[in-house]
Amino acid sequence: MNNIPVFIASDPVWAKRFEERNLPLVGDDIKAQLGATILHRTIVDLFRKRGVKVERTYQLNTGGNTDFLNMLNRGRLASKKVSKTEAVQSVLGNHLAADNIHIGPSDYVPWQNDNKICFIRVEGRLFGNVPMELDVKLSVEDSPNSAGVAIDAIRCCKLALDRGKGGVLHSASAYFSKHPAVQLTDDEAYRRVEEFIRGERDS
Repeated sequence: MNNIPVFIASDPVWAKRFEERNLPLVGDDIKAQLGATILHRTIVDLFRKRGVKVERTYQLNTGGNTDFLNMLNRGRLASKKVSKTEAVQSVLGNHLAADNIHIGPSDYVPWQNDNKICFIRVEGRLFGNVPMELDVKLSVEDSPNSAGVAIDAIRCCKLALDRGKGGVLHSASAYFSKHPAVQLTDDEAYRRVEEFIRGERDS
């Protein structure tokens, strides 16, 4: 399982190496149980389904754990921004121009400790070109928010091992990760991972 924002499962060279060794792989960059990225994806997906044209959006995160401390090094931040941005862009239908979307870890606030605070803003247009905007604040304990997801992904890897299946588990990766090799909507990823668990889908 690759829970960090370094691209392994979504890199064809690495994916092939796991397949050749018949080892299952889930990744990349874990989605929390109910975190900033999954909430942001759900909001923009709702806008799309309800016919609201998204014009611009941002997601700003602050936290005080080592994940946020590490990301003070902007070089480590690049793949994280790509991962989180692509996770949201993939459900928009039409991608926003880079100037109209900003997603990524924003700052380290030591006294927040493991508490992550996220601010999401989405601006769009309703029927008749009427403007609307949505602002949301989410506060979660960051580390345990991914624990259950990691356990479920490990269970999927164990199922694949028991079935003799190696390589990227695409359904589990799409459901549990921000930057899978194949991006799906959350509803489709959920359906496919349930089929995989029941043995109705190979990966």
